[in-house]
This record gives sequence, structure tokens and C-alpha cells, in this order.
Amino acid sequence: MYFQRLRDLREDAELNQTQVAELLFTSQTVYSRYERGVLTIPVEHLLILADFYNVSTDYILGRTNEKNYRPLSK
Repeated sequence: MYFQRLRDLREDAELNQTQVAELLFTSQTVYSRYERGVLTIPVEHLLILADFYNVSTDYILGRTNEKNYRPLSK
């Protein structure tokens, strides 16, 4: 799966891949592979990026077009 949203979020934040990789304590090469869908992004990294960009994990994964998570009302 190709994660265009990872790239879009990174570029919107005016960051390069090395900067995001450092946030995740990984290499630029590994992070590049996440963006291209060559490697599956670990849940831990997905959660860090969702918090960092203030978006939902579903948004990053392309399951919704709404950036912010809104819990279902009871």
C-alpha cells in the first residue's frame, strides 16, 4: 500500500524524510520505504506520526478523508 498521505503531511509540515525519520528513531531509507509502501509502517510509528501531525490514523491509512478523529457519541 502506497501512503501518499504520509508524504503530503510531511511536505505540508515542510519537513524532509530525514527529519521525520529522526522523530521515529529510524533511518531515512526506512522512512522512504514507508512512504512508497515497500515496508509496512509499524503501529508504533503510525501512532507517533498521527500525534505529531494531529490527524487520525484512519486519515493516514486512507480510511477517511477527515483529518481529525471524532469519537462516536454514546
